[in-house]
Amino acid sequence: MTLAEESFHGALPPAPGEAKADTDGTSEKEEAPGQAVMRTGAAVPRRRAVGRLVMHSMAMFGREFCYAVEAAFVTPVLLSVGLPKNLYSLVWLISPILGFVLQPVVGSASDHCTCSWGRRRPYILGLGIIMLLGMALYLNGDVMISAFIDERDKQRTWAIVITMLGVVLFDFAADFIDGPIKAYLFDVCSHQDKEKGLHYHALFTGLGGALGYLTGAMDWGQTILGYTLASEFQVIFFFAALVFIICLTVHLCSIPEVPLRYENEEAKFLLEATEPHKYSSIEEEIKNGYLKSACAEMKAAAKPGKCTVASRAEEKRQMTLKSLLKTLSSMPSHYRYLCVSHLFGWMAFLSNMLFFTDFMGQVVYHGNPYAPHNSTLYLTYKTGVEMGCWGLCINAIASSVYSYLQKVLLPYIGLKGLYFIGYLLFGLGTGLIGLFPNVYSTLALCSLFGVMSSTLYTVPFHLIATYHREEEESLKLQEGEQAGERGKGIDCAALTCMVQLAQIILGVGLGLLVSAAGSAVTVISASTVALIGCCFVAFCVRYVD
Repeated sequence: MTLAEESFHGALPPAPGEAKADTDGTSEKEEAPGQAVMRTGAAVPRRRAVGRLVMHSMAMFGREFCYAVEAAFVTPVLLSVGLPKNLYSLVWLISPILGFVLQPVVGSASDHCTCSWGRRRPYILGLGIIMLLGMALYLNGDVMISAFIDERDKQRTWAIVITMLGVVLFDFAADFIDGPIKAYLFDVCSHQDKEKGLHYHALFTGLGGALGYLTGAMDWGQTILGYTLASEFQVIFFFAALVFIICLTVHLCSIPEVPLRYENEEAKFLLEATEPHKYSSIEEEIKNGYLKSACAEMKAAAKPGKCTVASRAEEKRQMTLKSLLKTLSSMPSHYRYLCVSHLFGWMAFLSNMLFFTDFMGQVVYHGNPYAPHNSTLYLTYKTGVEMGCWGLCINAIASSVYSYLQKVLLPYIGLKGLYFIGYLLFGLGTGLIGLFPNVYSTLALCSLFGVMSSTLYTVPFHLIATYHREEEESLKLQEGEQAGERGKGIDCAALTCMVQLAQIILGVGLGLLVSAAGSAVTVISASTVALIGCCFVAFCVRYVD
């Protein structure tokens, strides 16, 4: 018998009579540093200080700040480099298609990551670097190409290529990074702290967006930085990169992760008890709680984190797209319904937000973006677009305020009430804006966009956390029954994939509707989809008491 086998067999639970006698005397010894080990073998993270949760939320502040900068400047940048109109749809479709295909793969890979730094933080750092690279390319691509190429035609061609590449990389990484951030929160926090953390995420998401829109609205050309740097785009990149780097660094240092370790001999022993590949086996699948408890006791007796149960999928260490799709297709119905409701929500929200400034310019202010640039119609349209940016700023501030109100409302109306109210208020608000396009009423109703934004960023992930808590509690089964723990990374990734799917659907269909019927159709379609989603949230989504 090897040392590892001896350690394993020595850690096996004693007979039922002995276990009962020793329970009280050994309970404290079975706690790993910073975590408590349940009888089922599941690690329960200790409560986190508010400051740590705030630090963890800073990543959402930086991400949303950069998102707001992109929303304000990506269209002017694409126009300045001379991108043909027939390539606009290509720019906006590449990133969500890549995200929809690859995000579950990355989520599954992060579930199995054995890096000593943790499972989620290596992916968050890598995606953050890609975000910075993409932002550098699309805001500075024209200047970079001009420094290396002198011929004007080649400059234009390469500037378009570099700018498109930057937009795709930024959108890809910014959409991707949300899943690992949520999974990181779920891994290191207790259920109560998960609720707090999600509310702080929504709060700092709104604050980051508001500050980003305000930064973009300022005229930096007349400042010292404006005179020092080559263009206003470079000034904006300087601020966005500085804010994001600081926020990402604070986030990565917020809460330490317990690394996922593999002991080959123990894993091989435990694999004999695993079931065939199922959705619940992506992170780990054990036939009964006995072996999992044995592994937990061995981990407490030997070195913390040195024993982790592995499934057949982990043994192969390969997750192909085919097996992943098969796994996702067998997901429980309540997860599937939650994903569908999330899809409805993001389709409604994005169909309104993507064309809102254009709606303000054309429908509310009656301007014309295709008129000559020195004409009254074009200047009126430009005024409407600027007012639309202020509306988006109101949306971001309202999102922050409502994220705090959610904590107050949750004990009274529950998650179902919060989910239903978010969709209902957004559907009614966008409907009123479409029917009565007035400047002041539209700006006032922009606050309801923030209610929807905060709802989409918190309630679905809150439901994921409750589903996982329910499954962890159900692990206390009798010997011979099956228990499994679903991978948090792939669950968050599957939910976040709905954002990319919504972008794909809107990129293909909504552009045709806008070209045929004008910008007014966007708010009407947003209202219709939100109200349909409201019914789905009320009758199809499962809520855990």
